[in-house]
Amino acid sequence: MKKNIRQFAFVLLAAVAFFAVFDCSKKAANPLPQSDPVTPVTPPVIVKTDVAMWLTKADQSALLAKQNIALNFSAATNSNTSINVDTVTTYQTIDGFGYCLTGGSASVINSLPPDKKSALLKELFLTDSAHIGISYLRISIGASDMSATDFTYDDLVTGTDESLSQFNIDKEKTDLIPVLKSILALNPAIRILACPWTAPVWMKINTIGNNGFTGGSLNPAYYDAYAKYFVKYIQAMKAEGITIDAVTPQNEPLNPNNNPAMVMQANEEANFIKNNLGPQFKAASLATKIIVYDHNTDRTDYPLAVLADAAASAYVDGSAFHLYAGNINGLTTVHTAYPGKNIYFTEQYTPSTGAFAGDLSWHVTNLIIGATRNWSRNVLEWNMATDASYGPHTNGGCSTCQGAITISGSSISRNVSYYIIAHASKFVRPGAVRIASSNLTTLPNVAFKNTDGSKVLIVQNTTSNNLTFNISFNQKIVTSTLPGGAASTYVW
Repeated sequence: MKKNIRQFAFVLLAAVAFFAVFDCSKKAANPLPQSDPVTPVTPPVIVKTDVAMWLTKADQSALLAKQNIALNFSAATNSNTSINVDTVTTYQTIDGFGYCLTGGSASVINSLPPDKKSALLKELFLTDSAHIGISYLRISIGASDMSATDFTYDDLVTGTDESLSQFNIDKEKTDLIPVLKSILALNPAIRILACPWTAPVWMKINTIGNNGFTGGSLNPAYYDAYAKYFVKYIQAMKAEGITIDAVTPQNEPLNPNNNPAMVMQANEEANFIKNNLGPQFKAASLATKIIVYDHNTDRTDYPLAVLADAAASAYVDGSAFHLYAGNINGLTTVHTAYPGKNIYFTEQYTPSTGAFAGDLSWHVTNLIIGATRNWSRNVLEWNMATDASYGPHTNGGCSTCQGAITISGSSISRNVSYYIIAHASKFVRPGAVRIASSNLTTLPNVAFKNTDGSKVLIVQNTTSNNLTFNISFNQKIVTSTLPGGAASTYVW
């Protein structure tokens, strides 16, 4: 029995050894499955091109996207429509492109986590090739309608304060001033225009609501105090390291219905400038420019009347416009009458109810192209940033004003006016001059020459069809096709 057991054990051990050897040979022949080998990614070949092209399509499938296509000048000829660009004929100098940094904008930007805020401000304001290089801002003196609440810098419960002993800008030290300081650290040369939506309520007469913040006009008895208010504001901001390049005496002076708001007729603005604001700026040795009007192009009679007053005009740098009514060609009407005075475009909103395609086409055509072809030194879209509910805003302020940026918690999204401005701000730098280019109906365009010699051409296709055209420069052409409804910037 023991012998049989020993024989059985020997056979069993032999079998185990055989199968172990067999299994190892199988493993050697058939190793364990591995992941598929990684196919090397071949980087795209960067096409050699004379002209760089950035494209935004109406359907948003391309958003300020650099195109990897060959656009090379040649002496070839064809029958395409041509945009002739001519650097010999020059027009106005460009100060910049940007947005209105409202109190509400500052508060939502400042609410971001520090790393996200830093990255966003770099994206918006750094001037290298990786960012969009905003170069001009408009801010409000006191609250605008895109502030959370109404306020000025000299609010009183009762009485008056002609000496402005109660004046302070403390309300701006929470959000606006910190954000501006961060911006200036990125772009110290940025230009800032400031304007009030209202004077302090105690300076006003005939107000119509919101505790005096809406409607009414400036009491002539307080013209001098109000001029001092501007001086103290500019000096207070300077003490914070913020230079105010220009002011307008009143935002939308013919609109009594906003919150805040104040009416200032043309003769009142002229009197205020020549008798109070201008002399006080001079006495205080302020270099801050005074720009008049700041309202729609349908009332060019307003800036023309102020400029016709020689005593007021002596203190005035130029006129500012919006386009909620009128035609963009109204800017040229004022320029032609007073060619020595500058033209500015300082506000236009994109509504939350709008469509990307329609807003892109209208704003690029009328503002980026239209305003600059009509002598404007800048183009500003309205609100830089809002929350997801299109706020903050005052009670009765704009509830449908879409920011260039929407900030919801730590989430950031970019809207149509971001791309409208970026198509210019990224490429047309302060100090550039507008140069001549063909004025075409279906391909409105504008051209610039930067101080480094580079040329920039911005083109909008206003049709729904692809359009092929030539860019003609120095007796050579390059041919490009622009999709229907698209905007493009060409640089060479």
